[in-house]
Amino acid sequence: MSTFNNMNNTDENHVLFDVDHRGIAVVTLNNPDKHNAFDDKIIAQLTAIFREISERSDIKLMVLASSGKSFSAGADLGWMKRMASYTFEENLKDANALATMLKMLNFLPQPTIAKIQGAAFGGAVGLASCCDIVIASNKASFCLSEVKLGLIPATISPYVINAIGQKACRRYFLTAERFFTDKAEQLGLVSEVVAPEELDNSVDEMINVLLTNSPHAINHAKQLTLDVAYQDINEELLNITSERIAAIRVSAEGQEGLSAFFEKRKPSWHPALSDNSTVSSEKKG
Repeated sequence: MSTFNNMNNTDENHVLFDVDHRGIAVVTLNNPDKHNAFDDKIIAQLTAIFREISERSDIKLMVLASSGKSFSAGADLGWMKRMASYTFEENLKDANALATMLKMLNFLPQPTIAKIQGAAFGGAVGLASCCDIVIASNKASFCLSEVKLGLIPATISPYVINAIGQKACRRYFLTAERFFTDKAEQLGLVSEVVAPEELDNSVDEMINVLLTNSPHAINHAKQLTLDVAYQDINEELLNITSERIAAIRVSAEGQEGLSAFFEKRKPSWHPALSDNSTVSSEKKG
């Protein structure tokens, strides 16, 4: 991966947040001793970070990653033990906090890439489902394990169902079977499967692909998929989509993109035109 400038790490460094000179944000779960399990504090940190990213026009895309062997074991055992003694009202407040974090991630205006090197269990499948692109090592595995504990994958369910479909969820929500990247790719949860040693390069390649496209158009294209999905194809939808293409055609980046195409040159946002386009291959320690 590229070298990133540390901008806003938490006191315990359980969540790292870095942005490089290209505007690439990397959010890293950094609690490998606990397999990057998350609790209420980490959820609050992630929510704050995702909110900041959503508000920053200098950030072009985000990578969600983790350190160590596992991507994330989902809920932290200590947190789960505390929740067992919560009242209904306390549990509802706790669940709403997780639901808010997932919504923030799912609806980030920038493109999001999940980089999954190992096991992703429970809520971690929700994190992956909320990202636009998921690149996984062929050593990764997934499990919606909640029913084994007498629970259900409730707060992550809208995103997981969107990612893999109702029929698959009617199996994996009920069985809590562990499945691997071949099945995850078949179901649509994973976009690309690579060898472990190729994971960093594959994420960098995807970043470079995204950087060649109009940042303004990418953000609007992402919003388009969220707004149009599952809608009736009626007169109202036809008008809305027509208005959106008309608006972006006359936008600054729309005009620049069309001009560059007809003039057979690279558009102004293309990284090849930036003095800072060289990508370091050094991984941040």
